[in-house]
Amino acid sequence: MYLKTDQGLEFAGGTSARGFGRAVAVPVASDWRARAAAIDWVPDLGARIGSRDWWRGLATCTALCAATIALSPGFHRPLVGSVPARLNDAEQEQARAQAIAPLALGSGTGRRLVDSDLVRPLAEAPERPQIDLSATLGQGDSFQRALERAGVGRPQADEATRLVVGAASLSDIPAGTRIALTLGRRASRAMPRPLEQLSLRARFDLAVAVVRDGNGLRLDRKPIAVDHTPLRIQGLVGSSLYRSARAAGVPARAVEAYIKAMATRLSIGRDVQAADSFDMVIEQDRAATGETKLGDLLFAGLDQGRKAIRLLHWTGNGERDAAWFDAAGQAERRGTMGMPVAGRVTSNFGMRMHPLLGFMRMHKGLDIAAPYGAPILAAIDGVVASAGRNAGYGNFVKLNHAAGLASGYGHMSRIAVRPGERVRQGQVIGYIGSTGMSTGPHLHWEVWRNGQSINPRSISFSSVARLSGENLRAFKRQVANLLAVRPGGR
Repeated sequence: MYLKTDQGLEFAGGTSARGFGRAVAVPVASDWRARAAAIDWVPDLGARIGSRDWWRGLATCTALCAATIALSPGFHRPLVGSVPARLNDAEQEQARAQAIAPLALGSGTGRRLVDSDLVRPLAEAPERPQIDLSATLGQGDSFQRALERAGVGRPQADEATRLVVGAASLSDIPAGTRIALTLGRRASRAMPRPLEQLSLRARFDLAVAVVRDGNGLRLDRKPIAVDHTPLRIQGLVGSSLYRSARAAGVPARAVEAYIKAMATRLSIGRDVQAADSFDMVIEQDRAATGETKLGDLLFAGLDQGRKAIRLLHWTGNGERDAAWFDAAGQAERRGTMGMPVAGRVTSNFGMRMHPLLGFMRMHKGLDIAAPYGAPILAAIDGVVASAGRNAGYGNFVKLNHAAGLASGYGHMSRIAVRPGERVRQGQVIGYIGSTGMSTGPHLHWEVWRNGQSINPRSISFSSVARLSGENLRAFKRQVANLLAVRPGGR
């Protein structure tokens, strides 16, 4: 006899040894369920092929497939469903009348009624008493043709056009304008419908309507009040002047004009910084009907902290084109000489072998080949110093310009200016020829600075225009008016 608390003595007798007071263990049903649950019935058939587990898994897969096939409803037998009852003739006619179908198949709505003595067939369907429609004026379109395309007869379209022209020029009516029309009842189908009413926006500040009055047409003018207060927009340059101005609502055309104006005073890429502020004043028309139309750039300003640039678009007295003047009334113009004729350069400035004399000689200008009779233009503004025959140059014109510059044009077939005449840049002064020492039709273009021949392609010029007197006072009043405009144009 031993105590259970003695260590190692309880199981000292091997498998036959039993603990004191312990009952014999008897298997129960729960042990079989645990063993069955521990079995892997769906092993991986790609591993341990041929083992007991693999064969068990194959048996399980086969049993599942057999059960699926046994329980399937069949592959060739259709499922039986309910079949609608066949409609009789009356029910089928009623269903067809209430269904949606093309008109060509005789579709209709509602129930059919039996013909009676009160029903009479119509020879033709009646027309609407009037038709409301619209026409759009296309690019390069004629107002009268637009009316005729809409169905207005030619005589009435001609009369309506004449009335509209009396109120506004047809060139003022922009493409895309919508024309609202009302056509009335006609006497027969062979005649066009009469024009009862026509209305359109003839100008931004004027709407017109052509209405029938008795047997004729009359014009009604409807003026529209327009506020011409310009629009002022300010903002920071940021990472991109163009993008910042566009994000602030400035039209693309105005931004381009602003950049060109500022480029006359500074370098946009080098001198303009992200912390600078731009200031623009743009023409603006606001109609009482709610439409807004933006025009040209009037004022361009740039605040750089210690320096502010203010430019106004102004046409001075005696000036051909408007220029950008600063707040002091000065405008600086920079540029280069333009090519006087459209052609190709056949001989450059410098030493060359003379084509006729046969030896090296300094060529003091440019030879530009062009078709015989092509117009020759003044490179820049100037005064005709001489015009006539000049030895080897043939028919020759010399122009004097500002800052000691002069230019000559030789071998002309015909001269179009006289000595002492003032010419503008781009004005025709003669025509291409081959007079003098020439091998073919071309222009010899020569430029002098203080009497010395220079390369025409190296010329750059700048000029300063200044306002004075009443023109300067009007200019400063305009600057003050534009600077008084509040941002937003209100």
